[in-house]
Formats: sequence, C-alpha cells, structure tokens
Amino acid sequence: MRSSASLKTATLAAILIAVPLAGAYAAGHHKGALDATAPTDLTGPRVEAVIDQVQGVHQGIVDARQANNITPAVAERLDMRAARIGQAAERIAASDHGRIPAAQYHDLLRRLDNVDQRLMVDTGSGFLMGDGADGGNYPNG
Repeated sequence: MRSSASLKTATLAAILIAVPLAGAYAAGHHKGALDATAPTDLTGPRVEAVIDQVQGVHQGIVDARQANNITPAVAERLDMRAARIGQAAERIAASDHGRIPAAQYHDLLRRLDNVDQRLMVDTGSGFLMGDGADGGNYPNG
C-alpha cells in the first residue's frame, strides 16, 4: 500500500512539473502570424546620445549628493525626472524602429537640460542673472 501511494505521489509530481514546462516550450517554439515582432534594436545615435546624457546627469546627481550639496529628497526627485526622460527616449525609439525623430530628440534634450539646470541651481552653482543693482544676483532657473 505504501509503495502504491509513493508511486502515485511521484507520478503526480512529475505531471505537475512536466505540463508547465511543455507549455512554455511550445509557446517559445510556435510563432503565429499575429505574434509580436522581434524587439527593436535601440542603438541609434540619437538614442545613445540621450541615454549618455541621462547617465551624465545621473552621475552629477550622485556626485552632488555625495558632496552633501543636495538632500536625498532632491537627489531622488532629480534622478526620477532624468530616468523618466530616458524611458521616454526608449519608448519613442521602440515605437519608431529604433529611431527618435528630430523634434522629439530636441525636446528630450531640452527636458534633460532643464533637469541639469535644476541640479546646478539646487547645488548653488547655477548661472546667476542680474547685475546686482536691485540687491543681488538670482539663479537662472
């Protein structure tokens, strides 16, 4: 009786393991006409430029945070803005066969420059405007 229960348990375990694996194997090897196409290569020059710029701004945020020039909350806020811009670039490129149209490319760079300017203002190294005649210079931003 005991060997019969062990055999049933082993058989049930084998079936429970084999069925999902067989389904995954079949799904991976059977492509239908309506299946999604292969992922787009996101390595165009504009995509790479935006991603490189995002990484540069991220490094500036990390450096400013390590130097205690900005608070962790400010660093997180700026980093999230930069990351959203990078994600937008990837999303645009994915929808356009790995390319970013010129207008959207310039908009992404403008938005990223705004994050960089905000970082400079928050660290106290932003460009100052005004000549001081009204009592001081003011950060540009």
